Amino acid sequence: MKKPTGWRIALTLAVLVGSVVAYLWRGREALKVSPTAPPNPTIADVLKNGLKLGLDLKGGIHLVMQVKTADALRLEAQDAVEHLKAEAGKKGVALGPISVADENGFAITLTDATSPSALKDLLKSSLSPTDWQIEERGREWKVVYRDGARLDIEAQAVRQAVETIRNRVDALGVAEPAIQAQGADRIVVQLPGVDDPARVKEIIGTTGLLELTLVDDKGGPYSSMDAALQAYGGKIPDNLHVVEGFSEDADTRTRTTVYYVLQRAAAVTGRDLKNARVGQDKFNQPAVEFFLNAQGAAKFGRVTGDNVGKRLAIVLDKRVQSAPVINSQIKDNGIIEGNFTAERADSLALVLRSGALPAEMVVLEERTVGPSLGLDSIRQGILASVVGMLLVFVAVGLYYRLAGLNAILALILNSILLLGAMAWINATLTLPGIAGFILTVGMAVDSNVLIFERIREELEGGKMPKIAIDLGFKRAFGTIVDTHVTTIAAAAFLFQFGTGPVKGFAVTLVIGLAASMFTAVFVSHLLFDLVYGSKEKVEAVSI
Repeated sequence: MKKPTGWRIALTLAVLVGSVVAYLWRGREALKVSPTAPPNPTIADVLKNGLKLGLDLKGGIHLVMQVKTADALRLEAQDAVEHLKAEAGKKGVALGPISVADENGFAITLTDATSPSALKDLLKSSLSPTDWQIEERGREWKVVYRDGARLDIEAQAVRQAVETIRNRVDALGVAEPAIQAQGADRIVVQLPGVDDPARVKEIIGTTGLLELTLVDDKGGPYSSMDAALQAYGGKIPDNLHVVEGFSEDADTRTRTTVYYVLQRAAAVTGRDLKNARVGQDKFNQPAVEFFLNAQGAAKFGRVTGDNVGKRLAIVLDKRVQSAPVINSQIKDNGIIEGNFTAERADSLALVLRSGALPAEMVVLEERTVGPSLGLDSIRQGILASVVGMLLVFVAVGLYYRLAGLNAILALILNSILLLGAMAWINATLTLPGIAGFILTVGMAVDSNVLIFERIREELEGGKMPKIAIDLGFKRAFGTIVDTHVTTIAAAAFLFQFGTGPVKGFAVTLVIGLAASMFTAVFVSHLLFDLVYGSKEKVEAVSI
């Protein structure tokens, strides 16, 4: 046994002080950005904010949402059809009837006026050959996605949905949200500290797809779907579709459900928006004003200028909000009326400003944790940790006597290192993370038990106390490393493939095991050296 050297004491103190400083620094930084922080925070406030709390401890909302990527594929195919029609008009190529675009593509039926060679050249020049393939089946040519293009569009839809949701959440001012893609078409949204989950879910899940579409000449409004079908002889043409909406009575200010027959191709969409804000309608009720970018203004001006006297439907998420008559050319702005409340108008303006989702979202899983439930979880978790540690302290103290005090000091240091390290890397503490913390206490004391039992065996074998202590640490080291490495490997797999709460458990466990290795092997040995190393002769060890 060697006398304790200065560098070992210095390293232990440096790690201890560094952990405490890291925790306090993180707490002060959190208070600086917290809107509810007191003007003169106390040390208790700093300690409460040293760790970032997860959803299950802080309260909030957890959503798992699925992106209906078929919508994105369908919109992309519709754009391709419109582009193809425009190019055919420029080049004088006769196109036959084109089917309604879907998630697979579209079909063109050749007529006598259609030149197959000219159509083939048009398709090759207008559509990317790496994205589309042509299947010639007699008089019907199918234009379908290639597999690579389909996967790219689906992946892009998910990425765009993530960014759009993040923009909306940032506009709400939610602190430290967690928004990430999971699998091929799912998005996990965790919003800690949310006090109005219903409004947040509405804003996140609203597609926000704005379309300005011309109403057909005899497109209604009709009082029922059947009435709309009868007006067209029982079948709506392929280039039109029926959309539900409202009819407003200016005298009574009431709205009734009606049906419009609209062109399928939108004149302007939400992609052309520059800004949106809350305004007022003709009744001085809340409404949403929107402003178009240069490209959108050019398209809007062309459509409204060519169709003065016709009706233009303002469609939001496949529902007609209003269908005013175009009295004159409009270029860069408009208004959405919908009998909104002030809060609903503000939410809609926020959604439009943040951008439309590329596809409809479906909520697959929803969990809401109230702040009181989160606080209760914290209290119970802390109570379980404290009681567990106290029982461990009593057990090792009674069984190992003075060496038990060594283990207790090592366990206390282990806890400080764990909290400091988690604060330093800004890790999130979850309820499973508290379970991981308790588990590391057990792993740490297990390491001390292995070492102490080896020391006892050496003493019983007739070894001198100092030699027994050194041999105990040396021979238990391999076993300790083996158990810790295998557990860390398992935790790494949990982190890689698990969801948020499981990852929280894995992070806490890995950090705790690393701290346990340091305290059980390095610090515990140092404590033995401090007690017995300076003595010339040791008669017995209190173990």
